[in-house]
Formats: sequence, structure tokens, C-alpha cells
Amino acid sequence: MNQITERKTVPSLIRNVVANIHPETHTFMTHKVKDEWVEISYKETLEKADAISAWFLEIGVKKGDRLALIIENGPDYVYYDQALQQIGAVNTSIYPTLSEAEIEYILNDSEAKTILVGTPFLLRKVYKIANNCPALLRIILAFDDLEKYADKGKVMNPGITCLKNVIGEGTKMLDQYRHAINSAREAILPSDLSCLIYTSGTTGTPKGVMLTHYNLTENVRASLEQIQVLEKTDKFLSFLPLSHVFERTATYHICLFEGCTIAFAQSLDLLAKNMAEVKPTIMCCVPRLLERIHDRAMKNGMSAGGAKTKIFVWALGIGRKYRLAIESGKKPGAILRNQHKIADRLVFSKIKERTGGRLKFLISGGGALPKNIGEFFGDLGIKVLEGFGLTETSPVMAVTENERVIYGTVGRIIPRIEVAIQNVDTKQIYTIQTHESFKPDFQSEEGEIITRGHCVMKGYWNKPEETAMVIDPEGWFHTGDIGRFYKGNLQITDRLKNMLVNAYGKNVYPTPVENTYLKSPRIEQVFLIGDKREYITAIIVPAKETLQETFKLDEAFFEKPDLFIEDKEIVEWIGQDIKRLSNELAKFERIKNFKVKRNPFSMDEGEITPTMKAKRKVIEKKYAADIDEMYLQETEAD
Repeated sequence: MNQITERKTVPSLIRNVVANIHPETHTFMTHKVKDEWVEISYKETLEKADAISAWFLEIGVKKGDRLALIIENGPDYVYYDQALQQIGAVNTSIYPTLSEAEIEYILNDSEAKTILVGTPFLLRKVYKIANNCPALLRIILAFDDLEKYADKGKVMNPGITCLKNVIGEGTKMLDQYRHAINSAREAILPSDLSCLIYTSGTTGTPKGVMLTHYNLTENVRASLEQIQVLEKTDKFLSFLPLSHVFERTATYHICLFEGCTIAFAQSLDLLAKNMAEVKPTIMCCVPRLLERIHDRAMKNGMSAGGAKTKIFVWALGIGRKYRLAIESGKKPGAILRNQHKIADRLVFSKIKERTGGRLKFLISGGGALPKNIGEFFGDLGIKVLEGFGLTETSPVMAVTENERVIYGTVGRIIPRIEVAIQNVDTKQIYTIQTHESFKPDFQSEEGEIITRGHCVMKGYWNKPEETAMVIDPEGWFHTGDIGRFYKGNLQITDRLKNMLVNAYGKNVYPTPVENTYLKSPRIEQVFLIGDKREYITAIIVPAKETLQETFKLDEAFFEKPDLFIEDKEIVEWIGQDIKRLSNELAKFERIKNFKVKRNPFSMDEGEITPTMKAKRKVIEKKYAADIDEMYLQETEAD
């Protein structure tokens, strides 16, 4: 691994790469243009970033100014980010999926002076609200044909130009501003603000999380010290949004630290194709993607029939035995090793080929990974390193060590921070753990997870009262997550705000219960209900492809106006798996009644956040009548 130097600001990272790791002509990024993957060197990246910086200075951008981006992942994001970071401006990324009202709120709350817009579709959103944003000076398009997409019937207060023009104009004036750019970069302090990342807002107005250069660079440094297996030859495939701190830290900034290459996926729909083409060695992902890969592999294996299905089941059994032997510190015997080679050749290699065949490991974040999914990938020989953190913690607080995977946990605490477990009611701290205090057999009580150290944000932008509510006088940041330590690793139970307390005072944490039911290949989403109720009910979204194949349904079925499926045969089909999986739960956790939703919860309807978390209050209010109906019915699901 590259020797970690004293890199403490974001713009210092790329310059360290060309000074100490790779020549400037080495490939930094690659993306697909039409049918070809195009490589971009460090030299080209720096030249374009410098040109944009010169243009920023020309229009009067100063240190501390907020500059916004609403754009999908790609080289343009990196050019723009590097350009603003090195003159001390603040990256204010906006999720492309947000509504016009939410975009307007963020632009005004941050007082962003410019915004980089990725597509004509996103431009239409920005056009509608730009005149309501008095601080906004320029709209910059990451695509050409400005005249084609300009709203000629509307007078716009901000000026509009294309990134191509910005780079062209900036290149011409670069000699004039070269010294100013270098001086600005050298004047950046680790404690200066690097970015504003607005929280998803599951419970109210989004808040701008202030992360410093030190927050971000030290978080990467500590994470790399813990993982210790990345190399400058590694290639990441990036598809999670760079507007989220997980992908920005775990892909973009890690690549800047280590000199790894970033390949940008074209889209989620083309991810499988891109994986086969790029052949990444590392990729960040969310649990739902891994669940889909698992479901598809299991479906293909079990539906093959005859000898093929028997071989598939046998191979998974061998993979499990082999994994358990390795994890227990034993060397598998000669017979098991030979069986594993055969299983790999007949089954595992074919599944791994779909990921490109070169994966060293996957990094899972953004939500809890069900234990059985992690074990499945381990059985295939694909290691999943799970991490945990929040936007407010830069984000990593814990991550799985490469040589010690404990499924169902999110790994060991990273160096130089403290993580404590606090009693929710009494506020008693049960234990304080650090990287150094780690013991492989340590277990603790369950409570709220709190942390302090280099990972904790500077605060919420313009919200001192909200900041004081989550960072106490002793510097502890209260995550709102419930968990404990198990075998020395941190284990997440659920979100504090998600906790349901039934009419009899029993606490039900929805996430582990929902994950139990999500083991069913028939179920895509589960939303649990039961706070202050006598029993648990749920809104179930069926797995669309499985539902279509089982009942021979066409697309028209999913376009019907009825929100819920009333077909008795389909409801009973879902109910079979509900009943079977309920046996794994305590009686008070089991679903007693449910409704089958025709289509998934969506961001467009405001039901989930960009990080796929359910907006509980929104969903409960929107479907209040349907929820009440489940408690009036006498029929139960088990």
C-alpha cells in the first residue's frame, strides 16, 4: 500500500499522486463515450480543473463561497469539484432525484453562486426555480446545445453557459490566474469547509452537513489503515451518486489517496454490462444491489432443474464449508480443497464472471446488509466488507477488516475515534470502544451509538440549535442508531426513530424484522407498521419479475390505478412466505396482516430518500386509511 503522507486537504490528494505515485500521463478516470471507453489522465484532469478555477476567480468566486452541482457521476463532476476545492470554495452537491422545491431550498439555504447541471432533464428543473434563488449567478451546463435547451420565453436572472465554454475561456486566462490559484490552494486549512451535504430528510427539512477537509481526508486515512489491502493498480467502478458522502469517500477520495483508477458506470440499468467490460477489482454498493444479485443467482440455480440444480446446491454447501474453515483459522483439508476447486469451476466462476471476474472485494454501505446475503457472497468467494457511518460522521465509523469478516456486523472501529453505547432512557454509557481497545470476544449491552473524534462534522449549516441537539457538550455525536458490540465488532440493530412500541410496551426494531421477510424471493420491499398498535402489519411490495413470471402478468397489470393488489391468489402467494419466515421471529414481531402494494415506494412520490430509506411519516400519512383497514380486518397472515 502507498505510504500515507500528511495529506489533509482534498486538493492536496491529486497532486500527491502525480508527485509520488503515478506520472501525470497515467490514467485516472475512464468513462464510456458512445461505444468506447475513454481514458483520462491526471494531466488532463488537472488542466481542466485549473481552467475552471481561473474562470471561477474571474467571475468573483471567493474562499468559502458555495458552488452547487446537480449531475450524475462522471469526469465533469471531478473537474468541477477539483476546481472549486483548490480555491477554497465549498462543494454543495444536490441529488439529481430531488424535487424542484427541494433543489430551490438547498440553493437558497446554501446561497450557492453557481450550479453545474448534468442533463437537459435536470436543467428543466433548475429553470423553473432559478429566478427564486437570488444568490445564484451562473448556471453551467455539462452538455452542449445551449441554444436548443434554453427557455427562450423566460428571462433568467442567472447567466447561462456551458462547461465546455468555461474550460475554453478559463484556459485562455490561466496564465493570469495561475499564481492566485496556487496561493489559494496553499492557503486552505484542514479545518476549512470542504463540502455541504444535505441530509436526505426522512423527518423534516434537509440540513446541510458541514464537513471539513480534515474530516474527509482523515476519514479516508483511518479507513485505509484498517483495510490495508488496496493498491495503486486497483480499479473501482463507480455507480453510487457522488452527491452522497459514501461514494465520494469510499471511491473518489480513496482513489485519490491510493492512485487507483475510477471507471464511471453509464447507469444502474447498464451496470451489469459495465462490470463485464471494466472488470473492476473493487466496487462500492448498497445492500439492495447485493440482494438482487443473490436473488437472481438463486433463481437461476434452483430453476435449472435436474443435475444442474443438484450441482448448484452441492457447490453452495462446499463453499460454506470452505468459508467456515478459513474463518475459523483452519486450513481446509485436501478433499475439501479439491471439492472447492470443482465447485468454483462449475458454479462460482460463472457467477463471478458477471462481475468482471476480478473482484477483490465489495464495500457495502448505506444500509444494513442482511447476514445471509453476506454469507452467500462469502460462500462464492467474493468478500464483502461492510461499513457504517452517517453523513455527519464523514461517513465511516467502522468497517470490516479484510482478514476478519463477522457477518451481521459492520466491522471494527476505525483508528483515532471513540464509539460508545449509551442507554436510551438513562443516558448511562455502557462502554467506550476504540480501534486500540478492540478485543475479538467483546460483547456489550444494546443502546444508542454515539461517537466523537475526527469523523464528527463541524455542524449543520446555519442551524446551531439543531447542531446542539446532536452534538452534546462533551463532543459526543448522537447517531440515532441502536446497536451493540458483538465479537468486538459494531453491530447495528435499527434507527432509534424507527423503533415501534406496540400497545403492550414491546419494542420492535423494524430493520431486522423487515430483513427477515426480505429473504423471500417473492418480496421486494417491506414497510412495517405497529407503533402503539396491538400487533404488527406491513405494506409489502412483491418482486416484480418473479410476480410476472409466476402469474403471467403484462405491464398493464402494474399500470392499473389501484394502489394495492386485491387478487386473492397473489395475496395468498405472498402470505405463504410471510407465514414461513415468521417462524424465525418472536411472536410480537410477526406480521399479522398485510397489504400488497402494486408498485414500489419511490422517490418521485416522496416516499423514500435518495439513499433508499423509507420516509416513515410520509408513508404512514399517505396510506393511513389502508393501514387502519388492516387493523379492522379479522383475517391474519399466520
